[in-house]
Amino acid sequence: MRIDIITIFPEMFVGPFTESIIKRAVEKKIVDIHTHNLRDYSTDRHKRVDDYPFAAGAGMVMMVEPVDNCISKLKSEREYDEVIYMSPDGELLNQSMANTMSMLNNIIVLCGHYKGIDERIRKYLITKEISIGDYVLSGGELGAAVLVDSLVRLIPGALGDETSALSDSFQDGLVSPPVYTRPRNYKGWQVPDVLISGNDRLINEWKYEQALARTKERRPEMYEIFKKNENV
Repeated sequence: MRIDIITIFPEMFVGPFTESIIKRAVEKKIVDIHTHNLRDYSTDRHKRVDDYPFAAGAGMVMMVEPVDNCISKLKSEREYDEVIYMSPDGELLNQSMANTMSMLNNIIVLCGHYKGIDERIRKYLITKEISIGDYVLSGGELGAAVLVDSLVRLIPGALGDETSALSDSFQDGLVSPPVYTRPRNYKGWQVPDVLISGNDRLINEWKYEQALARTKERRPEMYEIFKKNENV
């Protein structure tokens, strides 16, 4: 997978993309990530990429021309499956979306800033808008980093144990059950006996029951959807 990120703050991705799973995936050439400074595509002598909105209003708006210039150049070099805009009012990112998008070949991710982007960018250049939650950040960079991480870890070879992602929260419509490790007894806090019983059937039943109960308690809306689908 190739991921091209358009941003006015490319340095914000240095930490997230040079550590942990993403770093290993890049080194193994499982994913190819490039950041593009939007100011490099501005025709303004001061490299401005924003201007005041028409009809007044507070804040600045990202201009259409630099974004169009950048996207057009990238598209002249290869085909893209999606051109994504990280937006508070976009489609909410979830595990199902991440599963599907992890199988794409090439994507562009545009990080907005200021009061937003010129609506013509959304209308004519963007193919998908994604939100990571119902709140507003200073820009789309953090959201883009979250999106990239959620996709890369699903690409075969990115994780040390490729089956690990299959047991993550939300993969089966439930949150994950509790997990434990050594020591078995810490300050009197015991690991449940079933997990050290060696009985795979009982362990799997326990994990399912725990996942079901935890989902009902912590994510009741997800629990209702799961039970509805289970009864179909």
